[in-house]
Amino acid sequence: MLVRRNVTSLAPALLAAVLATAGCAARDEDPEPASGRASSSATPHGYVEGATEAAEQQSRLLLGDHTTGEFRVLDLITGDVHRTARRTEVTGLTTDGRFGYLHATDGTHVLDSGAWTVDHGDHVHYYRAKIQDVGELPGGTGTSVRSDAGVTVVTGADGKAGVHPRADLEKGETGTPVRLPGRYAAPVVPYAEHLVALTRVGDGSARVVVLDRAGRRVASPEPECEDPKGDAVTRRGIVLGCADGALLVHEQDGTFGAEKIPYGEAVPQNERAAQFRHRPGSTTLTAPAGRDAVWVLDVTERAWSRVETGPVIAANTAGEGAPLIVLEDDGALHGYDISSGKETAVTAPLLADVPAAASGRAGAPVIEVDRSRAYLNDPAGKRVYEIDYNDSLRVARTFDVEVRPSLMVETGR
Repeated sequence: MLVRRNVTSLAPALLAAVLATAGCAARDEDPEPASGRASSSATPHGYVEGATEAAEQQSRLLLGDHTTGEFRVLDLITGDVHRTARRTEVTGLTTDGRFGYLHATDGTHVLDSGAWTVDHGDHVHYYRAKIQDVGELPGGTGTSVRSDAGVTVVTGADGKAGVHPRADLEKGETGTPVRLPGRYAAPVVPYAEHLVALTRVGDGSARVVVLDRAGRRVASPEPECEDPKGDAVTRRGIVLGCADGALLVHEQDGTFGAEKIPYGEAVPQNERAAQFRHRPGSTTLTAPAGRDAVWVLDVTERAWSRVETGPVIAANTAGEGAPLIVLEDDGALHGYDISSGKETAVTAPLLADVPAAASGRAGAPVIEVDRSRAYLNDPAGKRVYEIDYNDSLRVARTFDVEVRPSLMVETGR
């Protein structure tokens, strides 16, 4: 693998990052502990046998070619590339920050990326360990996986869900799940030591139900969510995409509630936010708003913004104070000020082959964002770009890889 550097030296920046994150590091966007996370005494410290604690985030990229089944893990700290077993008929790749979930037609393969962050709310710990295959989870096309520090929930296309102890995956085993009763209208999401689910109530609407980890219902906050699509975990609660906007499910002192964040105007079905992307830990979400615009949802302010762009292929943002980053059909990255909607930066074309209307499609380019960098995969060019979004979208590094990275997620965050 060839790594092309577009800066004279990364050593000063790396040293600064190590000094800044030595010890227990506090989050940069939302200093108050998340109500949806366990307290420091209840949250697992994160250590497993053979793991090493580090002073900085141990970012890695899981890269795969969904047409050939070739997968790699790129270590963004060392630049090393780890070859993994070939997996055929993979249609999607997701992650919970440590484990990669390779969704195929006949099941979901679990890959331990060996990099993760344990968030105690007021401080975090960073770990690295060996990369290893874990095994297979049940469920083919349409299966969703959602996790927190305690459990991993697998929801099938048929709405049935099973809860796996997180400790099993950390030991390299898939274990035996606890089967939840009933069927659900969307992925079941772990939150605040409980499970947030949606049940159908007729005419395309769904109602939130909060379950304990054994599947017993403990709450059913109002209001309902019509035609649910898309979900995201934030430090303010769970965001669920609905036909008329978003539904925010939150918890405080053991009490669960839900509130609508409406668009404030009628939005055609093909322009609604149906697939959220954001930096893990951020309370700013993005989603395509049709072909030529992007929705930005500020969960803290309970407010939507619609940013007019060129034709959208992919979009993401690091959150408050950072630009909205949009890959458009010219192959270039465009930066927009979220508050004003004005374009603030644009790169030279980075992708020569840009699929039309690619956003959300299997194998489409994506933008992954962490606290200091963004990553853009170029399947046709067999490369990944590292972008400094705080410096006018400067290309900081270019990684040439031996596979077509049509699938990409970042772990270690």
